Amino acid sequence: MSMILDGSNGVTFNDSSLQGAAASPYVLKNRIINGDMRIDQRNAGASVTPTSDGTYVLDRWECALSQASKYSVQQQTSVVPTGYTYATKITSLSSYSLSASDYFIYTQKIEGFNIADLAWGTANAKTVTLSFQVYSSLTGTFGGAIHNSAANRSYPFSYTISSANTWTTISITIPGDTSGTWLTTNGIGMWVRFGLGVGSTYSATAGSWSSNLYVSATGATSVVGTNGATWYITGVQLEIGTSATPFERRLYNQELANCQRYFCLLAGGGACGVAELSNRVSLTYQYPVPMRASPTGTLDATKGTLNQPQGGPNVVTTMNNFFFGTATSETGGWIVLDTSTSPFTAGRVIINAGTTGMIKFSAEL
Repeated sequence: MSMILDGSNGVTFNDSSLQGAAASPYVLKNRIINGDMRIDQRNAGASVTPTSDGTYVLDRWECALSQASKYSVQQQTSVVPTGYTYATKITSLSSYSLSASDYFIYTQKIEGFNIADLAWGTANAKTVTLSFQVYSSLTGTFGGAIHNSAANRSYPFSYTISSANTWTTISITIPGDTSGTWLTTNGIGMWVRFGLGVGSTYSATAGSWSSNLYVSATGATSVVGTNGATWYITGVQLEIGTSATPFERRLYNQELANCQRYFCLLAGGGACGVAELSNRVSLTYQYPVPMRASPTGTLDATKGTLNQPQGGPNVVTTMNNFFFGTATSETGGWIVLDTSTSPFTAGRVIINAGTTGMIKFSAEL
């Protein structure tokens, strides 16, 4: 490598191996976030049984379902393929017989900004490859789909698990869609779906684009159809090209920041403010990273350690109400919290010092 000193720009590099590095397929190639299931801010590895459609579990991963409590979801480390530490485990909780309109799906929504270069919906639409590692107590043909936010362009796909309880590498090449509307803003650009049991209404023949909403392939195995059946997945990658390349392993802090754009916790040291009354505090805060949009907040009333430095040790208290200030935005804002007791001296500084989230902020797609 040679260096050239430039009087106006300082040091520059003259190395052909670095030219075009930004266009390398190995630079931020994976459009899936948390594809190796490392981040689980909400549940920290605890098992969750979704009871409503649209329940988020591991970061960026969502459960779609037509019936409550038919499967559980958990981040786990005991069954993983070589080179991975985490996987999602899904367990069927009954032997459920699908009706035509039923659906049970593990899914990720990809932000439009992150698929803009695919040029889908135009004559220049790029081919992509979806790859992942999968493991199940069942064998057979399984299904999934990709579709747009308007749910009027979908591509069902299928894959085969030949050996039970064995990690299988799957690669599916999908031609770019030259029709329909694919958002390229901070809205939903694309849904990536993995079927766990889908009825005939939302299933179609795999391998071609359709102008209807399909989320799985016809004839796919139903995980929820067998009590106690398990299905694991990790290493999910969606990239430009006609073949799968090795999974893109991003630094932990980078992947956590990618997840915090959509969901984050107000944890210890994340906010400071003042005690307005003996039972009311006003806190200002800043999110770890700018969020996708101005978020909504959910109070975890059982958690939260507030500290009044001039007034003694930390006060662990139960919150019973909160509301956002008008300054809330994609970067931060202020909130008002009412406590269940009156431990504070009005007018003195307050900081939150707990190690767990007191308020959950969500700007999910």
